[in-house]
Amino acid sequence: MSRAFVKEGDETETLPDRPVSEHPNDVTREGLERIEAALQSAQKAYAAAQEAGDRAALPSASRDLRYWTARRSSAIVIPDPSDNSLIRFGHTVTIVREDDRRQTFRIVGEDEADPRQGTISHVAPLARALFGKSVGEVIRIGDGEAQILSIS
Repeated sequence: MSRAFVKEGDETETLPDRPVSEHPNDVTREGLERIEAALQSAQKAYAAAQEAGDRAALPSASRDLRYWTARRSSAIVIPDPSDNSLIRFGHTVTIVREDDRRQTFRIVGEDEADPRQGTISHVAPLARALFGKSVGEVIRIGDGEAQILSIS
């Protein structure tokens, strides 16, 4: 159809999809709950935009709905580790860096990671360096090193 026959404002903008990680979508039980809450919120936002005929909000709401639907369908809940001898997904780890800075964080899924809240993604370089290590081991972090103080 020629553009001449399309009324101004009949088209809604299509936003590109949010990038979805190529890594397995491993999540904690809490992470799955967050994904489900985000999906519910996206569903409500999409329905509200449709109901209101809000052409400005619809593309963003649609994109978020597609993203959270994909993340929910690919989520793999990893049980909390029962053995604290070697670092795995879900562990809380405390390290000490060369400058005596101590850091404690939990290794979680990508969508639930927030370093300010003490969580890092299981695909982060630091987490990958820690997997399979035990208390007392030293790991390389960037140009420095850190020692593992505790695993819980």
